Formats: sequence, structure tokens, C-alpha cells
Amino acid sequence: MTDSLGAKLYDRPAAGPSRRHLLAAGAALAAAAVLPRPALALEPLAEGSAFSFDALTAQMRARAGEPWQPPARPEGLVGDLDYDTWRLVRFREDRTRWLDRPGFRLQAFHTGWLFGEPVRLFDVSSGQVREMRFGTADFEYLGDLAGRLPPDADLPGVAGFRLLWPLNAPDRHDEVVAFLGASYFRALGRGNAYGLSARGLALNTGSGQPEEFPRFSAFYLERPAPGAEEIVFSAALESESVTGACRFVLRPGHATEIEVTARLFFRQRVDLVGVAPLTSMFLYDDKNRAYFDDFRPRVHDSDGLMIRRRDGVQLWRPLNNPPQLAESWFAEPLGRFGLHQRERSFAAYQDAEARYDLRPSATVEPLGDWGAGAVRLIEIPTELETNDNIVAAFVPEAAAEAGEAREYAWRLSWGEGGEATDPDVAQVVATRAGVGGISGLEARPDTRKFVIDFAGGALPEAGGDGIVPVVTVAGGEVEGQVLTPLPEGGIWRLVLDVAASRGEVVELTAHLAGGGRRLSETWLYQWVNAP
Repeated sequence: MTDSLGAKLYDRPAAGPSRRHLLAAGAALAAAAVLPRPALALEPLAEGSAFSFDALTAQMRARAGEPWQPPARPEGLVGDLDYDTWRLVRFREDRTRWLDRPGFRLQAFHTGWLFGEPVRLFDVSSGQVREMRFGTADFEYLGDLAGRLPPDADLPGVAGFRLLWPLNAPDRHDEVVAFLGASYFRALGRGNAYGLSARGLALNTGSGQPEEFPRFSAFYLERPAPGAEEIVFSAALESESVTGACRFVLRPGHATEIEVTARLFFRQRVDLVGVAPLTSMFLYDDKNRAYFDDFRPRVHDSDGLMIRRRDGVQLWRPLNNPPQLAESWFAEPLGRFGLHQRERSFAAYQDAEARYDLRPSATVEPLGDWGAGAVRLIEIPTELETNDNIVAAFVPEAAAEAGEAREYAWRLSWGEGGEATDPDVAQVVATRAGVGGISGLEARPDTRKFVIDFAGGALPEAGGDGIVPVVTVAGGEVEGQVLTPLPEGGIWRLVLDVAASRGEVVELTAHLAGGGRRLSETWLYQWVNAP
């Protein structure tokens, strides 16, 4: 598994990433006497020039007409740290930027391992661009790295940055967002622990063509006023097929919001453009628990894809770890979508270290008209929780042509999530699966049993009369269905026995209705009856 679907980059940010992916670089360490700046593919806005998002946009539009120049890694130790040595580098707390003021503070990530190409950061104060220069004095080099680098040398850039803010307590600055690797970033709501990631853009993900990873090469951070509760920053985006200017407005809180504007300029045709992509991990839960010999009941950063249509109808698609690459397309009149961690109890995970119960949900709300398209969900088989195997993004109907310009804006919300569209509409609270047929008898081949629990909304008051399941199936056949109220918790359980031919891809939907109206959100699922 490569990092084409994103790495678990930094579970313990103060000490750098933990070993969440398998792509440690194998370069040898060599002492560096000088730390030269590599040639940049994109020269940033001039030092001291006036900054505006429109100026950055104009630069990236012009850049789209120039040949692509891939970024260069610094030579020697600075760019060639492998995983284990990169973990020995820490940003010094006393070198934190904006330390002399309340509110937002900034720290940087060192180059190395997967993140060797330097990124440059710029402080925009009074509308003027000033580079934030970083050097070896900004970092602690521990273990075998101690003394290997000059103590006061300038660095050619950094790998990325993180912003701190008093998120959980007024007297403590906690990490709120981090940008590290290509165009990946992650954020936290109050009380959360890092989980899924977002990206600035995804190109040809899971398409059969080589995936392309645009990268943020420069950031322009508009210095916030002391005690500010939002910060604005912009980034230059570039890859072989596209350039772009991206603007971020970050507002931390119980649910941390990031408003994103992406202005994109295509150098060449791209068949699959993923707008507002989210990347996560799903290993197992009650549907596929039998395949994993693990003490934990479930392991995932997200357990479902939520889609809310513009008419308010909410869809819930439980995530899966399929036997083969799977994709699903949802051509709905889109109101918003997101990858959510709906199960919030510690008992459901029993993992005191990873704390999957604290992983945030992320919801994308389009701002403005995105045109025709569909939400695309990609699920990749994996045996390890170190692999991010889930991607969700909006894919416009039309391919992007060379010379075309596009603009998209969206609001990202990071937090507990899982809110209902309507308090009178029940939600799916569990999905289980197993062999089809009657318990205690020999299992029937080519059948699968799905057990869906609905709770909340008007179901407890509805009683048993008049509640009916509305079920559809494509690619298979429902051989039996039973709807039963459970004795505790106001839960209604729908059990479906589904049969399909070998190799068939089966698409299922179900919701509860009664009294002439919809009583629950719509459950969707894809079952592949593997050959």
C-alpha cells in the first residue's frame, strides 16, 4: 500500500508521526556542512510585496502556462532522514512563532522521510509578505542526530506546519490543524484526537491511471490579531496537471470550521477531479469482525459516509473493508457529505491508546453551485489499520480540460458530527452482517444476512402499527425481511436475507416509513459476493 490514499501522518505531533505507514525512506545519513536552498519549481511572491489572494491567483494562473518543474529535495541529512531518524527531530517550544501574544501560534515540521520537498512559509503582516525563516536552531535533534547538523544553519524550508490555539482549555494551547505532505491536512474539534484527513485536491484517484498528488509549496499566513478567534491563510498548489491558489479561513471550536476556496488552472486534461476529498481508515466492525483475530470489537477512524440531499433527506452508507477494490457513486442533489465516526463509546473500541472513540467526523458543505456531479466513495481492501483505505470526494461530471479554470468553495466542519437532518427522523445506529439463512441450520451458499438498527426520531412514539421497511436491491434478491422492535432503547431492527450470484455486486437501500412519511434516514450498502 502506497500513500496514494494518504498516510496517518502525526498521531503524536510534538514528537512527530508514529509508525502509521510503511514507506520509510532508506537513504543513508550523511553529515551536512552547508544547507543550500534547492531550486524551487515555483518562486513565491516577492519579499516585501503586497499580498492578496487575487495576487496569488494571478501568479498561479500565469504559472499554469509554464512547463512543470518537479520539486527538489535538499541534499544531505536535511532531506534524507529516514522514518526513525525523522522521529528524532522536534520543534523547540521556545521557538514557536507568535509566542508573545494570546491566540494562534505556529510550529513547523522538519523535512525528511516522506516529506523531503521543502515548503516555504510567509508571514503577511500589514499586508506585506515576509518569509518565516527556519533553521537548525528551531529544532531539537535527539539520539544519533545530536551534533550532526550545524547549530545555527538556515534550512531550505520546512515540511509543513501546525497551528495551536486554546481549544480545550483557556490556559493551554492545543494543536488545531496541521498541514503535512502533498495537500493533506487534518483538524480537530474540541475533545478530539487526530483521525481522518482532508486534501486540497485529488486527481485520478483509483481510476486505473496514475494518481497525481498536487502539493502545497508555499503558505501565506495573515498574522492574526492578539486573541483572534479565526485565522486566514493561503497556499500555492501545483502539480504536473494543475496549478491553483487556495484560501483557508480557520475558526476553532467545539466544531472547528475551515472555509476553503480553491481556484484551479489545468495544464492538461484530468479525467477524474476529486473536489473536497476526505481520506480515512476502516478496518472492521460488527459487519466483518469475524475476519480479524483482535481483542478490540472494532477498529476504524470513520464508520460511515453521510450524504445530505438538498431536500433534507439524509443517507447513511456504512463503510466496508471489501475483498476487492470497490467504488460507489451517489448522484444526489447534494447538500453536504462527510466521513463520520458515529459510534462514540469507548466500550465499542476498547482501545485505550488509539482512542478511536475520539476521532473526529468531517463534513463538507458546498458553498455556491458545484454543477453536475456525484459523491464518489472508494473502499480498498486492507489487513492493517496503518493503511488509509477510504476516500470520499465530489467528482464533477465533466473532465477538466487543458487551459480550463475552475473555482470551488466549501466549508469543512471537524467534530463529533453525526447530527440528524430532522429530530423526528431516526438514524442508523448499527449495521451487522453474517451468513444468510436460519440460525442453527446449515448456512446457505451465496446469501448474506444484514441486520440494521434504527433509533431516535419519532420511532419510540410511533408504536408498532404502520411502521414498514422500504427496501430496494439491485444485483441480488431479498429472500426474507423482518422488522422487530427491540425490548430496550427504542431500537427497531430490520433483518434482510439477500442472495446473489458469485461475483455479483449488490446495492441495497432501506428506510422506515409510516403515517405517510419517512421515519428514518436511508441506509445504503454495497455487498460484493466474491467469486
